[in-house]
Amino acid sequence: MSLKTHEIWNHRFLSRIIDSMADGVFTMDSEGKISSWNQAMERISGYTAKEALGRQCDLLNCSRCFGENCPANIEKCRIFIQEHIEVKECQLRHKDGHDVPVIKNASVVKDEDGVILGVVETVTDVTELNQARQRAEQAALRLGEIHRLDNIIGKSQAMRDVFTAIKAAADSDATIIIQGESGTGKELVAGAIHFNSMRRDKPLITVNCSALSESLLESELFGHTRGAYTGAIRDRIGRFEETAGGTLFLDEIGELSPFIQVKLLRVLQEREIERVGESRKRKIDIRLITATHQDIYKLVSQGNFREDLYYRLKVFPITIPPLRRHKEDIPLLISHFVRIMNKKTGKQVMDTSREVMRTLMDHDWPGNVRELENAIEHAFVLCKTDRIELKDLPLEIRQRGKGRAATKNNSSPENQPRQHLKQINLTKENLLALLADCTWNKAEVARRVGVSRTAIWKYMKKWDIPLQGDQ
Repeated sequence: MSLKTHEIWNHRFLSRIIDSMADGVFTMDSEGKISSWNQAMERISGYTAKEALGRQCDLLNCSRCFGENCPANIEKCRIFIQEHIEVKECQLRHKDGHDVPVIKNASVVKDEDGVILGVVETVTDVTELNQARQRAEQAALRLGEIHRLDNIIGKSQAMRDVFTAIKAAADSDATIIIQGESGTGKELVAGAIHFNSMRRDKPLITVNCSALSESLLESELFGHTRGAYTGAIRDRIGRFEETAGGTLFLDEIGELSPFIQVKLLRVLQEREIERVGESRKRKIDIRLITATHQDIYKLVSQGNFREDLYYRLKVFPITIPPLRRHKEDIPLLISHFVRIMNKKTGKQVMDTSREVMRTLMDHDWPGNVRELENAIEHAFVLCKTDRIELKDLPLEIRQRGKGRAATKNNSSPENQPRQHLKQINLTKENLLALLADCTWNKAEVARRVGVSRTAIWKYMKKWDIPLQGDQ
């Protein structure tokens, strides 16, 4: 191959490489005129190579050239004085007039005698990166809204105790363990603690300990180095490092294997971790919140959970009551979920029928608040009017309601002759059912029970039942 042919081949090969780059690349000669313009520059700027060649770079109208607007001529450009500029984020003006966010870099090219030959500049379009950043910020704001304290619904004494515990936990940096049955809202409580704490501007990261095997969970939490095990083709940071100043929420902590329990105990004691496959210790600054639906103390007594880890985790325990223990909050929760579903579906459901409210109040809710939410969402699929009727509820809830009614043999307070109601041992459950059936009309409830309205008010105050079902 001749020298000339070799030079032609090199030139074409180099041109093809530059044109295949995702980043914009252009060059200017010693007079500041554009001498090359790759395809990425055409896409980013809107100017074709034919339109750009021979012109000066002021056609880009860069928002930051050494802290100033793009100079009108090359003599005023300080690139030839400083010989390079630091990588900076700025905006270029697209041919059609809109601004394009980019990361720009430039440097002077000289020959072996120090004579300036020209300038090479690279331009990286960060439009998608900025959009992703904005989406992440918006998602963080929405997450913060979801986990605000006022999104945990309830006015019963049991829930007020939970609110008090959340506020106390948010004001400290202690390790928290949240206990409660599935569906009670443990993750919501963890989020409320984080977003009301001093760490609110840092990440809240959730890991479900029951969803991963021991080896995968170890890698998920601690990270790994390349080659640590089969399939580890590159270094990976774990959730402890990713949390960095924020809160790590470990759900279903009772599912941890003995090996992971030992490693977690060491983290709590030393506040440092080691990635899988390396011995280097890395300091971490996190707040740990854990949760479980199991009786951890029982697991300890059975030898399935380390006692020393248990005491490390239960520095500040919070117990969320099952829904069957605070049924007086059911009307509030129903109103809350109806508002959410109205907004989500565009429907205008106003309320539920008395029969629906009575059925929902009678239900034991083994799935707790999550089951109630799903029941309302199910009802919205079927509901064709502005009121949820019994036929709109899930079949299993309707069947349980019918079975319970049959076993009572029509012995519920509202089905008994009024003259016998005075002899009923009025309970909180009966009163709630009556209030729901009477659409919270205390006078009507009093007539059915055979007592004064004042007596009903006193019972409601005694059992911490709200005066109105929609409050």
